[in-house]
Amino acid sequence: MRDERLFPLFAGLETLSGVGPKLKPLLERLVGGEHVWDLLLHLPERWVDRRVRATIDEVEFGEVATVKGEVHAYHAPYNEKSPHRIQLFDGTGFLTLAFFRADGRWLQGQFPIGKERIVSGRVEDYRGERQMTHPDYIVDPAKGALPPAVEPIYGLTAGLTNKRVHAWAEQALTKVADDLPEWADNALVEAKRWPDFREALVNLHAPETYDEDMFALARERLAYDEALARESAFALARAARKKRSAPAIPKAEAAVQRVIASLPYEPTHAQDRAFDQIAEDMASPSPMRRMLQGDVGAGKTLVGALAAVQAAANGFQSAFMAPTEVLARQQYDTLTQLLSPLGYSVAALSGRDRGQMRESTMMGLADGSIQIVAGTHALFQESVTFRNLGLVIVDEQHRFGVADRMRLAAKGISPHMLVMSATPIPRTLAQAVNGDLDVSILDEKPAGRQPVETRALPDTRMEEVIEAVGRAIARGERVFWVCPKVDVDDDDSTAVGRHAMLSDRLRAPVGLVHGRLKPAEKDAALEDFRAGATRVLVATTVIEVGVDVPEATIMVIERAEGFGLAQLHQLRGRVGRGSKASYCLLLYRPPLGDMARERIETLRRTEDGFEIAEADFRLRGPGDILGLRQAGATDYRVIDLSKDASLLAIAAKDAEALVAADPELDSLRGHALRLVRELMVPKVLS
Repeated sequence: MRDERLFPLFAGLETLSGVGPKLKPLLERLVGGEHVWDLLLHLPERWVDRRVRATIDEVEFGEVATVKGEVHAYHAPYNEKSPHRIQLFDGTGFLTLAFFRADGRWLQGQFPIGKERIVSGRVEDYRGERQMTHPDYIVDPAKGALPPAVEPIYGLTAGLTNKRVHAWAEQALTKVADDLPEWADNALVEAKRWPDFREALVNLHAPETYDEDMFALARERLAYDEALARESAFALARAARKKRSAPAIPKAEAAVQRVIASLPYEPTHAQDRAFDQIAEDMASPSPMRRMLQGDVGAGKTLVGALAAVQAAANGFQSAFMAPTEVLARQQYDTLTQLLSPLGYSVAALSGRDRGQMRESTMMGLADGSIQIVAGTHALFQESVTFRNLGLVIVDEQHRFGVADRMRLAAKGISPHMLVMSATPIPRTLAQAVNGDLDVSILDEKPAGRQPVETRALPDTRMEEVIEAVGRAIARGERVFWVCPKVDVDDDDSTAVGRHAMLSDRLRAPVGLVHGRLKPAEKDAALEDFRAGATRVLVATTVIEVGVDVPEATIMVIERAEGFGLAQLHQLRGRVGRGSKASYCLLLYRPPLGDMARERIETLRRTEDGFEIAEADFRLRGPGDILGLRQAGATDYRVIDLSKDASLLAIAAKDAEALVAADPELDSLRGHALRLVRELMVPKVLS
């Protein structure tokens, strides 16, 4: 039940005076919701100091200023394109007001010679003199109210003015209850010098003074409130999960060691550490929910395979789910090579399977004779049943919705779940992005992975690149060629155009894959390249994740200056998977901007995905961290991840301690925490 003190905030926007049927949809679109509270979360982007200056002489070019002066002169325009000009004088200096295409009689009525006026607007340099074009405010101090001392400036949408949105925000403030309890830790609030919740909203939407420190502290306070609300939701979810029972799957050290002994290499320390954490979770009687995050080629599949072996040794089945047919088949091949020689039964299941083969796989899953299956969305179709599903492993987890993962988990009795991602994110943000998941990180590369030599070349050297590709094909190697767009008439760096050109120039079959193809066509093009039927694959970024072709030694990326760092790193990770020397050629169109140059230099300097993620975050800000926005995970209303990562860490510790001490939130602070969760947590997380 919602606390009645919050009822006014969850009233519809139409309850605000002036929000009628025509303006309501515009305002809803602007604030991203339909409630009064959504408007208050639409914070100002900046504030304008409109206090009246002591003198005109102190005003500088380029700033917004409010000044008072006597109307000294009026000059009519000398042609149709010139403005009306009015001069104000205050004894220290002149300010010229310029009005284009205005009504002269109206202006003379507004600015009678010898009368005092207050104007506010941006002051420009016009031939060395101060000029204000079309002031924002014109006030007769003998009659009208002064401009607001401080004016919040909001992001707007067509059809809404700043004055209107500000007036509605001030109305909305009257609906915030005065008696809301403090949900943040009192010692933290005092140490940070934060205002209380209501005061923070007032300081942002209706400040009485211009104080940048005050604005920053008020925004930070609300960001912490959002962090605390989110982190408490995650803490409650973890606590609830620990209460649920799951099949305890004991460690199977002998079976796991047999797999490790069969490998031609030693697992990395990071792989050992991650698997130990997973094995411990699986042995627990509460369901594992763990994220395995590793850079390109860090060996996530081996760790997942060891977890599947632990499950199989205890009589449980495992399901690996991948987002595409090609990745599922690739996973099946890897698991088969690794585990079939040791006697494990591995199968594949995807939408492409038909007839007797599909029936055989379905029967094997139902009777338990298939221990490990790799597949696509086909795994959670109603017709698929498992005899004893104990472990679900979701690869490239950000490509699946929460509902997809839960549908697969529903095939067993509370199975353990491991989600894997090859998209490194800054370590400081791992908790923010992954929510209630425990996180294991693979930050080492397995021995034997070839370093990829990265070179940046202007696209004027295209001919040399094509010749190098031809030589690589003659040696039996394969080449990825990535273009930024599918097909644009006025741009030659497109996948369709480049495919036609390379097909004509190279004496080898060239494949093409892009996002406009049907899934089956994409899968077929990728499979042809993987099998060697095509030797060059021209593609858009659809090949960014997961395609494993050991024979591919060259990655060409056209218009590399337009890609993000993390994306370039993911694309580069498609090569260097075999024993031969590999190259990533970044073709750019000169001249390079400073940010593009830094991105390319960073990529040339390092192959560490986490270092690259940190650099990408520093250069571009949080953006869409995972490449696909996670519903409920990063859609913050106030938090700015580039500023507030430390607040998330503080809130996580506070929420964990609070939920541990008061799991039902029955204490005074627990009840207060329920209020901020109601305000700040999206329904998908609550």
